[in-house]
Amino acid sequence: MKNAIHTDKAPAAIGPYSQAVEYNGLLYTSGQIGIDPSTGELHEGLEKQTYAALNNLKAILEQAGSGFDKVIKSVVFITDMANFAAVNKIYEEFFPAPFPARSCVAVASLPKGALVEVETVAAV
Repeated sequence: MKNAIHTDKAPAAIGPYSQAVEYNGLLYTSGQIGIDPSTGELHEGLEKQTYAALNNLKAILEQAGSGFDKVIKSVVFITDMANFAAVNKIYEEFFPAPFPARSCVAVASLPKGALVEVETVAAV
């Protein structure tokens, strides 16, 4: 059975989607950007946005009974590939070895003008 996951510790969905969906022991998170869940405002700057996006993911993973140590696959979207190293450095603070499989894709734009977005698939 498909189970929608929601926590007030991460931003509410800004469209017709769930923060995450658990199905057959796997958790699929929606992409998270650097929004402050208490204000709904996007943080300024790449570093703050990356930390906020990953903290939002942490809250969702924990709500579902998972964590970064159970992430199998992640996808990182950035608006400028020149930011790859800076995002990677922060990303590494959250994900323990063995690291999940990952893709990193440069995109033309992200919701609300965000600079980075991260989504995951994790075991529950």
